[in-house]
Amino acid sequence: MADERVAATIDDDMRDGGWPAMSLADVEALLCAPGAPFEMETVMIPGGGDGVATRCWKNQPPTLAMLARLARANFADATMLVYEEERVSYEGWFRASAALAAELAARGIGRGDRVALAMRNLPEWPVIFFAVTSLGAIVVPLNAWWTGTELGYALGHSGAKLLICDAQRWARVQPHRGALPDLAMVIVARQEGTLDAAATALEAIIGTPRFYADLPDIDLPAVAIAPDDDATLFYTSGTTGRPKGALGTHRNILTCVMSASYASQRSALRRGETPLPAGPKVGLIVIPMFHVTACNAFLMGAIATGSTIVFMRKWDTPTAFALIERERVTTTGGVPAIAWQLLEHPDRDRYDLSSLETIAYGGAPSAPELVRRIDRDLHALPSNGWGMTETSATVTTHSAEDYLHRPDSCGPPLPVCDLRIMSEDGLQEMPTGEVGELWARGPQIVKGYWNDAAATAATFVDGWVRTGDIARLDEEGFCFIVDRAKDVIIRGGENIYSTEVENILYDHPAVTDAALVGVPDHLLGEVPAAVVHCAPGATTSEAALQDWVRARLAAFKVPVRVLFSDAMLPRNANGKILKAELLGWFATGG
Repeated sequence: MADERVAATIDDDMRDGGWPAMSLADVEALLCAPGAPFEMETVMIPGGGDGVATRCWKNQPPTLAMLARLARANFADATMLVYEEERVSYEGWFRASAALAAELAARGIGRGDRVALAMRNLPEWPVIFFAVTSLGAIVVPLNAWWTGTELGYALGHSGAKLLICDAQRWARVQPHRGALPDLAMVIVARQEGTLDAAATALEAIIGTPRFYADLPDIDLPAVAIAPDDDATLFYTSGTTGRPKGALGTHRNILTCVMSASYASQRSALRRGETPLPAGPKVGLIVIPMFHVTACNAFLMGAIATGSTIVFMRKWDTPTAFALIERERVTTTGGVPAIAWQLLEHPDRDRYDLSSLETIAYGGAPSAPELVRRIDRDLHALPSNGWGMTETSATVTTHSAEDYLHRPDSCGPPLPVCDLRIMSEDGLQEMPTGEVGELWARGPQIVKGYWNDAAATAATFVDGWVRTGDIARLDEEGFCFIVDRAKDVIIRGGENIYSTEVENILYDHPAVTDAALVGVPDHLLGEVPAAVVHCAPGATTSEAALQDWVRARLAAFKVPVRVLFSDAMLPRNANGKILKAELLGWFATGG
């Protein structure tokens, strides 16, 4: 009935009147009306006194366990996961999740316990995620690219009681096990050879993915979980160089379930078409599941619609082409670099890519030309958005004609979200069109940072998160990111906080001054590059400093170039390094 009412509202004048047929306000009024699919309600979310009154999607699942049960009931026989030659149905995924949850409960994992999850994109990943959260425990997805030292820090900081990882991550963590007194148990997937007594094989508990559907038919544990109970602890790098854990709830993560569907229906209404309800798609996901974009936005939306998720072991453009052709992939993307490689690879015309409907990306700067190229050359709809770990992914969405008309915007906020532009001191809201710090509010804003009251107080204010991004809003509410206040470089969607790398460079015995800047890169958006000054009489080389960083941090944080300055680096009157000036050195060679 709601869809029929929407169709009846679109009159012939709208269909014939060009684009846009409806304003954003009219779209929201129609789709979010009482009884409509995207109806909203105001909920008091815990936080500060009596809580924060927050608009929420009325029809989203209340908990992750409920989402899993609904998906199994509606899509049991459909293919959920494809990885190389492995295929897992929704029924198989649910049975494996329930079996693992039962085993974890028997091992004493329960409400509030932190369970770390460290592995590449594998079919086991969503099994582990839902098994842990169904118990009321907190899943801690860790960056699979981190070194053993970085993984060890997050395991210790989170107080993880259990680590579930793949063999490669276990090899990195194992040397640090002795410094992790809270880590009582380790479960390892896909270990070749025999595991030592310090760990258990995941396959001994739930078998291998191809046989998940043969596991016993049991339900997830009957645990009372509320929407605002803790569910996730995603780590995001901090400007001090130490990662911070963003504590998310079931409501936070499940808010994303409605976002993609709303964006699709909004686009249809804007062009004067009757929107279709969200149905199953086939998505090739190439960004890591330990990012909120992949986990919260992509995975949750896919499960809610019974879509098929295709994993790749490692990004390779011809392999992606073959998968798109074989699986009839309808949507892919991740970061702008992926879209550029799909467009520019010389073998593109050898494959049938006609199934592609949407190329979605975010997490890094993208050129307006990319939007036009996706539309023209791939005959797909470009889609973008803005969010961050602290917002559990999506706050704005931008797609189709709206994106083509405003290719430098990240779109308007979702109906349940608010944006505002604040002065540098955070005391005054700026007028429309003026530039300032972007603040965001909505049901997906996390509770705060794990065990970091000072950082939480500085970042989260009465339901708002201070994003650190410099932005402006236009008259219709479209957001334009102008710059970043935080000293961060985004390399192909991966955040690199300059201070973290600079501190490593300062530790080198030859270096007395160092700065990291983001150099523009066609594929990755930007890449890290360093300028250093050496102590009198001391010498080193670019390769030596790159190896120094590589031995201590993840590979994506290693400077692609290092320039040497004969003098101390230029600073302003307050002693802050003039990074804009340093950036120019890379254009001129120093």
